[in-house]
Amino acid sequence: MSSGARLLVLDFVLSFMWLWSGVLVKIFVFGILGFGNDLISEIVKAAFSILNMFFFAFLVKISKGAAYNPLTILSAAFSGDFSSFLFVAGARIPAQVMGAITAVRLIIYTFPEAGRGPRLNVGIHHGALTEGLLTFAIVFISLGLSRKITGNFFMKTWISSLSKLTLHILGSDLTGGCMNPASVMGWAYARGEHITIEHILVYWIAPIQGTIVAVLTFKLLFRQPKEEKVNMKKKSE
Repeated sequence: MSSGARLLVLDFVLSFMWLWSGVLVKIFVFGILGFGNDLISEIVKAAFSILNMFFFAFLVKISKGAAYNPLTILSAAFSGDFSSFLFVAGARIPAQVMGAITAVRLIIYTFPEAGRGPRLNVGIHHGALTEGLLTFAIVFISLGLSRKITGNFFMKTWISSLSKLTLHILGSDLTGGCMNPASVMGWAYARGEHITIEHILVYWIAPIQGTIVAVLTFKLLFRQPKEEKVNMKKKSE
């Protein structure tokens, strides 16, 4: 199997697993452990969510490039060449979306009480601004961690997980605080709302714009010195 086909398969699988993991965490905390809707239950749920993010960070690491969130690979694709961008936009993101749709279909069939996924609870422009800002924040943080913390997997994942959880909580009552267009697409497709203006603008266009602005802002603020570029080029030669 070629490396490209391998990435497509792994993207599908990770996206599928990511949707299921979120549902299983809720079932475990509220169903099996029997917690209610109080502060303690939310703390326990948050703890399991962080463990879940550590698990997926490990899967991403050992898979050598696979991802379950389109924004993760888009931020890198914007910095690469055009052929890489086309592969990401034309193949990898659709693979992630298909993984999410397949997962949601199976979730609804297996656990009808699992819910209907994230919903927009505010105006469309308010929701778009929320998802755009949340995405900008998490992409900017991820780029900073990749630059400053290169070898410490635990610390990098810990900061990233806490950041994602915090941003998710901030946006959960407004848009769901998703920051993952593929996951939202899975639930929206199941509800027949995947082609609505609200879904496309809030959960696709706004996060993509937030990603682009975060990448450009990061490059502007943290430009690599010319001397460092020259030294890196000499070392590579």
